[in-house]
Amino acid sequence: MNLYLPIAEMSVNVFVLFGMGAGVGFLSGMFGVGGGFLMTPLLIFYQIPPAVAVATEANQIVASSFSGALAHLRKGSLDLKLGFVLLIGGVAGAGIGVVIFSRLREAGQLDLIISILYVVFLGTIGTLMVIESLNAIRKSRRDGDAAQAAIPKQQTWISNLPFKVRFHRSQLYLSVIPILALGLVVGVLASIMGVGGGFIMVPAMIYILRVPTNVVIGTSLFQIMFVTMFTTIAQSATNQTVDIVLALILMVGGVIGAQFGAQMGQKLKGEQLRALLGLIVLAVCIRLGWDLVNMPAELFSLGLGGGH
Repeated sequence: MNLYLPIAEMSVNVFVLFGMGAGVGFLSGMFGVGGGFLMTPLLIFYQIPPAVAVATEANQIVASSFSGALAHLRKGSLDLKLGFVLLIGGVAGAGIGVVIFSRLREAGQLDLIISILYVVFLGTIGTLMVIESLNAIRKSRRDGDAAQAAIPKQQTWISNLPFKVRFHRSQLYLSVIPILALGLVVGVLASIMGVGGGFIMVPAMIYILRVPTNVVIGTSLFQIMFVTMFTTIAQSATNQTVDIVLALILMVGGVIGAQFGAQMGQKLKGEQLRALLGLIVLAVCIRLGWDLVNMPAELFSLGLGGGH
């Protein structure tokens, strides 16, 4: 069944989009990730304009982040004070990112920059995930139990930064500067790449800020929820690239797929899940990289002139 997307200005198969949403939702439920860094490239593969794919996926992340953040708030595993500091940096970064997004779009370089950013980030993260998980699997087999990665000691330069604040829920006393900087980076990525940024924020909070693992996920989702909400509104008002019809189809598929993914994820070990996700991320990276270097079948296309 075909459906016309008003903002993307194209006709699409509803069942294909629903299947994509369900597939990424399944992976989200299995691996505990937002899925934006997978869904946006898939939408681009399906010929959805990158500008629409980025802005619409940010809209979808709002719903999933809200559900997760609410659950963590009820369990007491969300540091609101830390989340608000991250949010300040995130909103500022999202605002900067929307401006960059608009400038790149006007210059005609947006599609290329989005693809390059995805290749770099997915390639780096996928490789690190596969290496770390394979090492954990080997150590688990050698020691007879699951290996736990040791958290490195906090860097001296971070602990010596000024403007320190006490975060009681996280039991931390550290400067707001690196927290604001982390939020800023994630905000820029959210608006340019259409991702929640959890795949960067969660490791950074654990290994750089040394936030306790039990409050990392909930606090990250809290910040992501509001940053992607701001990004959605800003993209819609500034660039008119949010396709609500596309977002609704993806949301329905994602919610259903996440339920089955959560059940499947309970049957696999943590290191096996990380290895599998790393391979999926690398596969998407390779496909995007191939599209960047592969010569298209048609080198030229006809279109209306811009009047110059």
